[in-house]
Amino acid sequence: MRSFAAMVGALALAACATASVDGPASSAQPASVAELMQDVQLGYETFTLDNGLTVIVHEDRKAPVVAVASWFNVGSKDEPQGQTGFAHLFEHIMLFNGTEHIPNLIVPLREVGATNWNGTTWFDRTNYFETVPTQALDLALYIESERMGYLLGALTQTSLDAQRGIVQNEKRQGDNQPYGLSEYAQLEALFPDGHPYRHSTIGAMADLDQASLEDVRQWFRDNYGPNNAVLVLSGDIDIAEARPLVQRYFGAIPRGAQNVPADADVPTLPAAINEVLHDRVSNTRIERSWVVPGQGHADEVDLAIAGQVLGGLASSRLDRILVRDEQTAVAVTAGLQPFQRLSFFSVTVDVKPGQDADAVTRRLDEIMADFIANGPSEDEIQRVATTQIAQSTFAIEQIGGFTGATWVLADGQIMTGDPAYFRRNLLEYGEATPASVRAAMQRWLTRPAHTLRTEPGEREPYEESVATRRPPPDTSPPTAQPRDPMPAVGEIADLDFPSVERATLSNGIEVVYANRTSIPATLVAIDFDAGVAADPQGAFGTQRLMLAALDTGAGGRDAMQIAEQQERIGATIASAGTLDRTSVTLTALSANLPLALDLFSDIVIRPDFADAEVSRLRNQQLAAVSAELTQPNGLAQRALPPLIYGANHPYGRAASGVGTAESVGALDRNALVAFHQTWVRPETARIFVVSDRPLAEVRRLLDARFGQWRGSTTVAAGRKDFTAPIPEPRSRIIVVDRPQSPQSVIYAGNVLPISGTDDTLTLAAANEVLGNNFLSRLNTEIRERRGWSYGLGGNAQLREYRMPYIINAPVQSDRTGDSIRVLIEQINAFNGANGVTEAEHTRTINGNIRQLPGAFETAGAVLNALRQNDLYNRPDTYWESVAARYRAMTAANMDSAARAVVDPRRFVWVVVGDASVVRPQLEGLGLPIEVVQPAS
Repeated sequence: MRSFAAMVGALALAACATASVDGPASSAQPASVAELMQDVQLGYETFTLDNGLTVIVHEDRKAPVVAVASWFNVGSKDEPQGQTGFAHLFEHIMLFNGTEHIPNLIVPLREVGATNWNGTTWFDRTNYFETVPTQALDLALYIESERMGYLLGALTQTSLDAQRGIVQNEKRQGDNQPYGLSEYAQLEALFPDGHPYRHSTIGAMADLDQASLEDVRQWFRDNYGPNNAVLVLSGDIDIAEARPLVQRYFGAIPRGAQNVPADADVPTLPAAINEVLHDRVSNTRIERSWVVPGQGHADEVDLAIAGQVLGGLASSRLDRILVRDEQTAVAVTAGLQPFQRLSFFSVTVDVKPGQDADAVTRRLDEIMADFIANGPSEDEIQRVATTQIAQSTFAIEQIGGFTGATWVLADGQIMTGDPAYFRRNLLEYGEATPASVRAAMQRWLTRPAHTLRTEPGEREPYEESVATRRPPPDTSPPTAQPRDPMPAVGEIADLDFPSVERATLSNGIEVVYANRTSIPATLVAIDFDAGVAADPQGAFGTQRLMLAALDTGAGGRDAMQIAEQQERIGATIASAGTLDRTSVTLTALSANLPLALDLFSDIVIRPDFADAEVSRLRNQQLAAVSAELTQPNGLAQRALPPLIYGANHPYGRAASGVGTAESVGALDRNALVAFHQTWVRPETARIFVVSDRPLAEVRRLLDARFGQWRGSTTVAAGRKDFTAPIPEPRSRIIVVDRPQSPQSVIYAGNVLPISGTDDTLTLAAANEVLGNNFLSRLNTEIRERRGWSYGLGGNAQLREYRMPYIINAPVQSDRTGDSIRVLIEQINAFNGANGVTEAEHTRTINGNIRQLPGAFETAGAVLNALRQNDLYNRPDTYWESVAARYRAMTAANMDSAARAVVDPRRFVWVVVGDASVVRPQLEGLGLPIEVVQPAS
């Protein structure tokens, strides 16, 4: 196998003199893999308590926050027959219920301003995490130790039943999606009876329903002791500070039973399995899967590279052949998903509507056979390695959350026994060769595979397997062990937001800049005053199609050359449109910034809009229209805006911007060129930058590429027209019929008499109490107390002009009418005599002030703040001013702000669900009811 040093040495010959290159079309070479790896460092120290708790500490002083993560070496693969779903059920119990000394774990986390808090379960592990201000670290450790050592005494039949219902609704929510039943079929086909990975993490309805209180108590005793756990602290802390704190809060917890993760072989199918399902989907999907070795195996990285080259990179083989050249598919993916005992290698092809799925399957066979026989090129491997390093650099900038430092350190320890696995794994990308990738594929991907084809049609009969008899309730009283009270929180300083600087390019484009040096990277966003609201009437979907076409040819490069260059330099260029803005963004390692800006400016200023590419992308967008019409949320989000804004208003359309079959089918190159000339131009642009490089250097690089750009002299700059009248609200219920739906999606609201450029801070705080928070009245009542939903809320959605208040509530179908009734009752009570309480006021104000340091931990968060300040006409010092404003905010202020604008008597209710089940439940609500079919 070729050595890492040999590979990077060959790449480093002309690697670096990049930062001094000012002009476009730079001749500089990308930084080498070796140079990029120098910036991917994640130092840590470890110690172990006498009770077996492993502790990992990573010091990062960039912000006064600490991420705390508790990982347990247990997941769904460790569940015995008849207890599927227990690991996930217990994740909910440990995350959302109270403990022996804390009635509700979320309340103190919210009050101290915790960010990035959550918990997850999968086949191999269960974890809990939060990021808190440094002064709240004692409290966070107390909470995590409560989960680990002081939970059983507070586990009651009531709390078990509540979380059981929520988990069952989470299962319904997943099953209700297009292709939502595919995973069950795949796991059953790939694994024999009794194999630990054969059942999904969500579990079976019957097993969840039959779980007794003693069953789940014993599950905790068997699996959640400190000797089966890893605690990771990352951020404003070092090991000398961490050791006494961890000993104080966790040292008294006794060892538990020793959980030995279930052993599991890598099965080989005796013969290929080809299976067909039917579902209410817009296009046929082909999913092919193999079971291959697990995380840390010698072939892991080679197989991961194979997946990226085959269907993960933007320049992947399958994308180039099936999507771009032959145009028989609208989307493809391939990749490796590693787990502790084994991994899944999977390929997914979404067949273009109208194409022969059998022919596409045969073509997939040919492409894969050729790739397995011949392997990737060295250039493809280098591009995968650079892309992986770039993504990892941005991932570990964050200390906590789903991708940050705590995650990768704990994952390495739990899965492989090595916290340094993250960096070791990256280095192995540099050691891979075409021969090693080819050999790994030939070892594992020449074995029989499972191929699942899901075709459009009526879903096979869907029945929830719920037990007919639940165990009798356990009425034993809870008990609590003695313990010191929860620690107090120290004084937390107000946010110190990065200083904002401004510059102007030669053509007048303003640059808004903030300096961040935590990672060697630059983030750029060009926002244009356009958005979905700029789509012409009758031509909805124009902006989205134009944005999709930007990187399919520009500045002398075709689509594949653009994709390959991004991968080669570790840059990501993306385009997106909200209702109010059209944006193109660049994420780049600063070592390659000039090369990245060369490509970025070509895509923004000089797109080709070639007829062939426009035709191909138009077909893909038509497929996206069809797909949206099969999705419960997609149907709701298409139905409500024209009902509340009116069909002629710029906001009276789905925010997805995908358009309709009729409008998209009529779009051509001329329409995209016209939109680009009208809206994507210097007069409508503003550039936002967060970088480790100084403003003077960034401004020079930007000016060399954008400073001479001029808008069209023959086409006037666009201007959106918001004068269309908004109809008077007429409260009613529109049922969008979607048969066989185990859940209903309730989507309701009205247009408010305020705009995003108004001062909405007090309204937002009030609505955290009412609807837009896990602890909100709406979510607490329907999810936590009644168990009818996996989660719901109401939100005053920011818009540059008139804002809406929107409720989004997926609920079990047999509780649709009851849920609407309860939503109305809760809002009316809030608007009446039951306004913000003293406890809710304190929790909200304290939490919002204290969460500010953690809210802007990353360069991306700072960039988004700069953009929002501009969009909503806020001063640069806005975020530094809000703490004082929160302190002055009273409960009466909050009540007044919400009651002035949120009124369910003005709501239009859209319900997407099975009309035969839903409509009878709605009859007693006193509102007109109309049943409609999904519109195109």
